[in-house]
Amino acid sequence: MRALIQRVSRATVSVDNHEVGGIGPGLLVLVGVSREDDETDARYLVDKTVNLRIFADDQNRFNLSALDTGAGLLVVSQFTLYGDTRKGRRPDFTSAAPPEQAQRLYQHIVELFEATGLTVATGVFQEYMQVALENDGPVTIMLDSADRHRPRR
Repeated sequence: MRALIQRVSRATVSVDNHEVGGIGPGLLVLVGVSREDDETDARYLVDKTVNLRIFADDQNRFNLSALDTGAGLLVVSQFTLYGDTRKGRRPDFTSAAPPEQAQRLYQHIVELFEATGLTVATGVFQEYMQVALENDGPVTIMLDSADRHRPRR
């Protein structure tokens, strides 16, 4: 499971020109699910995301997490995070989970985020969405649950 996390001053997601979710200061979390993912991957990403120290403290250092600051979370499904561009010019999405599996795990990750007590807004699964954001910093971090199995260098 992958999450592209952007620290934002604000972010919204719309479907058919109607806003379906939005947050003030917090994190936009774009979530992609692969064929190999399960609930363990979702728990790993949620724990990593809400505890990631990417908010500034009084000395303007990255020492605070979303939990520390009470940040809002806008969680949007994003199967294109599994686009493979190594060959040819058109991304290959065969590593992305099929819609039924992806929707189940996406809903699970949303429930886990909600269980943290943070304010959570979402997009609409498998809909064409417009995401608007004001990146704060900018700060953008990529998380991949497969990384927990890889040794650090």
